Amino acid sequence: MSAVKDAAVAKAKQVQRDYAGEADRPLAGYLGAMGVFGVFAGTLAALGRVTGARLPRRFGAGDTVLLGTATFKASRILAKAAITSPLRAPFTKYEEPAGEDELNESVPAKGHAGHAVGELVSCPFCLDVWIGTGLAAGLVVAPRPTRLVATVLTAVGVADALHLLYDAGKKLASG
Repeated sequence: MSAVKDAAVAKAKQVQRDYAGEADRPLAGYLGAMGVFGVFAGTLAALGRVTGARLPRRFGAGDTVLLGTATFKASRILAKAAITSPLRAPFTKYEEPAGEDELNESVPAKGHAGHAVGELVSCPFCLDVWIGTGLAAGLVVAPRPTRLVATVLTAVGVADALHLLYDAGKKLASG
């Protein structure tokens, strides 16, 4: 078995070199994150089966807009908000403010798993698939509380947009 493991490790290192050259890309960490996502999605599917939840025939445009907006806002809060920085701190390094209560953070190399987690938790685009999957599953398994959470996140996102528009309008008016 040791020979098989050694061969697998050697092959993984060769793939890493062929893919990234001298750059240290956390391929093993990404593979682990994909595995965890698979377990997450599988667990949600099993939860739906155990609870007897049935998939709707279709999701309407309103549900899609609600989930999209809520996913956007939740991913911004988790990946960029100052208040959630303690959740990212084990995997990221503070760099500078990034505008309206958001932060720029870097991901120091802390091994492949730590680097991959750092990229995930500090990237709203990366979090979208996790949050969107969770919210969509929530609409199937627990639609009423999920709609409440999604509506609150959407309302906060709309309010944020209005604040930014208001501030931009004040700047235009003052010349």
